[in-house]
Amino acid sequence: MKLTERSKILWVYLITAVFLAMNFYLIIDKSSFWLFLLPVVLVTLVYYLVSLDKIILFITFLTPIAIELRDIEGGIGLSLPTEPLMFGVLLLFIANLIFEQRYDKRVSNHPVSYIIYASLLWMLITAAASELPVVSFKYLLSRLWFVIPFYFVAALMFKKTSNIKKFIWLYMISLCGVIIYTLIQHAKYGFEEEAGHWVMSPFYNDHTAYGAALAMFIPAAFGFIFYPGATKSSRLLALILSAILIVGIIFSYGRAAWISIIVAFIVFILILLRIKFYIIAATFMLFVGTFFIFQHQILDKLSKNKQDSSANFVEHIQSITNISSDASNLERINRWQAAIRLYNERPFLGWGPGTYQFVYSPFQSSQEKTIISTNLGDKGNAHSEYLGPLSEMGVLGSALIILLIVYFIITGLRVYKNGTNEIKFLCMITLLGLITYFTHGFLNNFLDTDKLSVPVWGFIAIIVALDIYHKPKDNPSSIDG
Repeated sequence: MKLTERSKILWVYLITAVFLAMNFYLIIDKSSFWLFLLPVVLVTLVYYLVSLDKIILFITFLTPIAIELRDIEGGIGLSLPTEPLMFGVLLLFIANLIFEQRYDKRVSNHPVSYIIYASLLWMLITAAASELPVVSFKYLLSRLWFVIPFYFVAALMFKKTSNIKKFIWLYMISLCGVIIYTLIQHAKYGFEEEAGHWVMSPFYNDHTAYGAALAMFIPAAFGFIFYPGATKSSRLLALILSAILIVGIIFSYGRAAWISIIVAFIVFILILLRIKFYIIAATFMLFVGTFFIFQHQILDKLSKNKQDSSANFVEHIQSITNISSDASNLERINRWQAAIRLYNERPFLGWGPGTYQFVYSPFQSSQEKTIISTNLGDKGNAHSEYLGPLSEMGVLGSALIILLIVYFIITGLRVYKNGTNEIKFLCMITLLGLITYFTHGFLNNFLDTDKLSVPVWGFIAIIVALDIYHKPKDNPSSIDG
C-alpha cells in the first residue's frame, strides 16, 4: 500500500514537472501563457461531470465581468467566457436527456415551462421562415443556452434555498465589483452625464443594460438586510452592497432603470396591502386604455417638454417625458414605429428572431429619424421587450412574452401568500427583480445578452422552484438553507 501511495506521489511530481517545463518553454521561446489555463479547464471539466450546480454558480459569478465580442460573422455576438460555458451545460443537459431519459416532471410539467416550450417552438418555426435564417437560428441557439442552464437546470438546484441565495449573492457581488470599476472610471470624467453612457465598458455595452442589471438586484440587496435568520456580517455586507448599487444606479443616468425601481416599489406596497392581482391587472389595462383614447392630447402635452438629458438629477428626471428634442427618447419612438411597420408587413410569422436590426432601416420614416438614427443596422434592436418579438415573431411571439410575465407573477403571488417567512422573502426579492426588468422592457430589450438573461431566467426558475419544492406541506418543519 505504501508503494502505491509513493507511486501516486511520484506521478504527481512527474506530471507537475512536465507541466512546468512545458510552460517555461512556451513562455521563454514562444511568449505564450495559454498553457497556464489548462488546470482551470481540467477542473471545470471535472465539475461539469460531478457537480453541475457549481458550474451554474461559477457562470453566474462570471456573467457581470464577462466581455462581449460583437463583430462576429453572422450577426451575433459572443460573451466570453460565459456563453461557451453555457453551451457546455446545454450539451450535457441534452446528452443526459438522451441517455438517462430522466428529468423532474414537476418542473417539466409546470405551466411556466409549457409557456417556455411554446415560445421556443414558435421561435423555431419563425426562424425557419426568417428573412435571414442563419441569423435567426443562431439567435435560437443562444436562447437555448440561456434558458436550459438558467431555467431547466437551475430550477433543480434551487431545491435548496442555499443555492438560491448563492445565485443571488454571487451575481450581486460580481456586479458591485463592476460598479466600483465604473465609478472609478467615471470619476476621471467628473461624473459627466455623457461619459456615464459608456464608462462601464467593456463589461456592459452601455448604461441602459448596466442600469437594468443594477435595478434587478436592488430589491435583493435590501431584502438581505432584513433576511430572517441572517448573520450580522451578511446583513452588513448586504447594507454595503445596497449602498454601492444605489450610487451605481444614480450615476448610470439610466432613466428607464429609475422608473423600473419606482414601479417595483409600488408593486411591493400593493403586495403588502394584499391588493388582489385582478384589481391590479384591471387598473393597468384601464391605464393603457386611457392612454390610447387620449393619446393625442397626452402626446401634445409631452411635446411641450424641452428638457434634454442632463447631469443635473432633477433635469434628467424631467427629460424622461421629453419627446420633442431629446434624441434618445425620439430614437426609441423611431425604433418602435419601425417595429410596428415591420409587424404590419408580416403580422403572423414576423421577419425572424434576431433580425430586427438588419431589416428595420427601410421601415423608418424620414420625419421620425434623429441625429442618432442609422441605415446600417449596426445600432441595436427595437428597444422594447414587447415590440421586438412582435416585429420578429409576429403577434404570437409578443403574446407568449406577455403570457410568461402574467403567469410568473401569478405564481409568485401564490408562493408569497402560502410560503413560510424565508420563502416569502426569497419570493418577494425575485418577483420585484423581475418586475424591474419587465418594466424596463417597455423601453429596452436585453434577453439576447447573457448579462440580463442569466438573472431573468434564473429568477423565473427560483419562483418555479419555490412553487414546486417549498410549499408548506412539503416542508412542514424547516427549509434547507
